[in-house]
Amino acid sequence: MYFSLFLSSFFAATLLPAQSEAVLAFQLTSNKNNLIYLIFVATLGNVIGSLVNWYLGKFCLKYKEKKWFPIKVNQLEKGQKYYRKYGRFSLLFSWLPVIGDPITLVAGVLKEPLWSFLILVTIAKGLRYIFVVLITLNLI
Repeated sequence: MYFSLFLSSFFAATLLPAQSEAVLAFQLTSNKNNLIYLIFVATLGNVIGSLVNWYLGKFCLKYKEKKWFPIKVNQLEKGQKYYRKYGRFSLLFSWLPVIGDPITLVAGVLKEPLWSFLILVTIAKGLRYIFVVLITLNLI
């Protein structure tokens, strides 16, 4: 049960198309007693998935011209421009669909320190899952 949540959260944070909120919401309906643990597992999986993007950006940039590279060169340049403009705090938007995963990759490309990356991404991802829980349990 927790492993499927971890995996869906992990893959949802990578550049692969995946979704984890529905898995969390489903597991909440049958396991409300472990609310904190479910949020922790989802957040952990999502942060580790984002860390994969950071490492890809940091160490695999030399392959950006290859066809298999997950982001086109013009998209990467556009992302770098925005990241330089808004800085590390743009990582607080890493939870957003479509733009969140490239933000974490660009953070690696631009050599964002690991400590600040982990703090900001954990805050963003954790708050998103708390919000999903609150909506699922009709608390907001």
